[in-house]
Amino acid sequence: MAMDFFAHEERARKNTKLMVLLMLLSVAAIIAAVYFVVVALFFYTKAPDQVFLWWKPKTALYVACGVVSLVTIGSLYKTIQLGSDGGVVSRMMGGILVDPDTRDAGERRLLNVVQEMSIASGVPVPDVYILPEEQGINAFAAGLETSKATVTVTRGCIDNLTRDELQGVVAHEFSHILRGDMKINLRMIGILHGILLLGIVGYWLLRSSVFRGSSRGRNKGNQLVLLGIGLLVIGYVGVFFGKLIKAALSRQREFLADASAVQFTRNDWGLVGALKKIGGLSAGSRLSTPNAEQASHMFFSNALSQAWFSAMATHPPLEERIKRLEPGYKPETETATGLGGKTGAAGAEGRAMGFAGAPGPVRQVGQVSTAAAQAGPAKSAGAGNNVDVTNMVASIGRPEKKHLEYAKKVMNTISQPLVEATRTPFSARAVVYCLLLDRNAEIRQAQVKMLASKADKPVFSEVVRLENFAFDLAVEHKLPLFDLCLPSLRGMSAAQYQHFIEVVETLARADNRIDLFEFMLSHSLKRHLGAAFEKAQKKKTRQKLSVKSFKQAVKTILSVLAEAAGQNEIKQMQAFKAGAQALGMKPEEMDRSNAGLENLEHALKRLSSISPSTKRKVIQAAVDCVAADGFATLGEAELLRAIADGLGCPTPPVWPGQEL
Repeated sequence: MAMDFFAHEERARKNTKLMVLLMLLSVAAIIAAVYFVVVALFFYTKAPDQVFLWWKPKTALYVACGVVSLVTIGSLYKTIQLGSDGGVVSRMMGGILVDPDTRDAGERRLLNVVQEMSIASGVPVPDVYILPEEQGINAFAAGLETSKATVTVTRGCIDNLTRDELQGVVAHEFSHILRGDMKINLRMIGILHGILLLGIVGYWLLRSSVFRGSSRGRNKGNQLVLLGIGLLVIGYVGVFFGKLIKAALSRQREFLADASAVQFTRNDWGLVGALKKIGGLSAGSRLSTPNAEQASHMFFSNALSQAWFSAMATHPPLEERIKRLEPGYKPETETATGLGGKTGAAGAEGRAMGFAGAPGPVRQVGQVSTAAAQAGPAKSAGAGNNVDVTNMVASIGRPEKKHLEYAKKVMNTISQPLVEATRTPFSARAVVYCLLLDRNAEIRQAQVKMLASKADKPVFSEVVRLENFAFDLAVEHKLPLFDLCLPSLRGMSAAQYQHFIEVVETLARADNRIDLFEFMLSHSLKRHLGAAFEKAQKKKTRQKLSVKSFKQAVKTILSVLAEAAGQNEIKQMQAFKAGAQALGMKPEEMDRSNAGLENLEHALKRLSSISPSTKRKVIQAAVDCVAADGFATLGEAELLRAIADGLGCPTPPVWPGQEL
């Protein structure tokens, strides 16, 4: 099933609004029920000669304010507790962060699969967690945004699934990341907790009246008992209906995620095999953690015991999911175990511990031969240095098998010492420093001298060891290698991060200018790594704002691309015109004064709140601008990906000779 990223992003926003609307209706019903209980208590305690009115506006107002406040407080508390980092949810489920440098074969294989998926989809490599005590086959993705996303799998996944089956499960979870389902999932947990809080208050009122009833009057004690019972029942009934809403929204998304996973991998057997193994495993997909209930809608498969009421099930039946992927499936023809492959898969694959890759030639640190220095940028591994970007917008959020195969090729081509160096915080910093070393011998030596004085000694030693491997790295492999560093770099302390950023900026400005690669690396660091260290800034409420409202920001983006695309003013004007036409702008509006890369970051931040449909228009205009002369260089294509990423639109990789 083809997946239109922007349509799904729009649908995710609509589903969020629908969920909020349904929950508001539930809260309104709860207010009415609580009001009835309170008024009934007034009736129960009234004097025989007292006139009684069932409609009491002041009481209704107090009840409404009390219920809304209670639900809001409970929801905010849970939402704040979960935060925006998916790691909080993973740890709440009992998850343990997988060490990027792990020597466990199963964990190494899992990390390799996640890394391949990340490079292929354009999503920053997420942190990976394992639920070590869970023998069932299950997984989930969490986080409010891709920069803070995590992927969590059970130990049962690692022990029972083959690599293809594990890849199918991970691809399913990446589909949830790409569709924006994670936000809905976390907000659902918060709202349900707010409704549940009403029942908790009822429980404590009931408990208080029982243990302290002897010191109270009979009527007052009875009132608390009845009020406590009423709130307890209403709260849990509200949660019941909340779960119905949660289940209804969740089931259809699972079918869509299954279809997208198959589109990604072009290997339906991997996902089908995982689903069949769940059916044949004694533990199935069930989890033992008591926190599984509140996050049941987030999992790959049903994490709870079979629901007695089918409408309460957060996932479609396994058989139905399998039949959609394998139309001729007949459960009765399966083996007794239902296993679609060999167990103990982690130990069966000899390549699980790493990637193939040969070390490059050795040189002296900071010294490059005259011939190499004059050769200019590192040669691309592909044929030529041009790429086709005409269909880039259509590829956003829609990774395919060719992207996955390319990611595997990249990871097997990069020298093994570089890949291994991405797995610890100090050596990952060295890898990033090496990527920023200039090919001009004079500038490079100045950079190395600066590193010797500013970088930590162990890090600088790694720079000395890795510099020669990085020197021979193909241009299109630099950003994927940087992406592999992200999980390890998140392991730095706050002080180390600040020092790291300072060194990176100094290296980038060693030649008194910022080139495309330096901008893109800096952009990725701030967007995807900074989120783990810097305090989140308050974001404006997203609104459907026209491009006209952000005219200056759009002009800056198109002006930067036009200058990058054209070697003279005429070509630059033609490039700007090609992008501006679709947005109703005039060619003479090109803003050369703001066409520097340093202004691009600010422009992207201003456009971060635009609607999905407007994002599509802006990115398409950017593509038209770059493609105006009939071709795009690899650097221009990567700049387009950085712009799309800045707008929250993960884009699969491009490479020389590729036709998207």
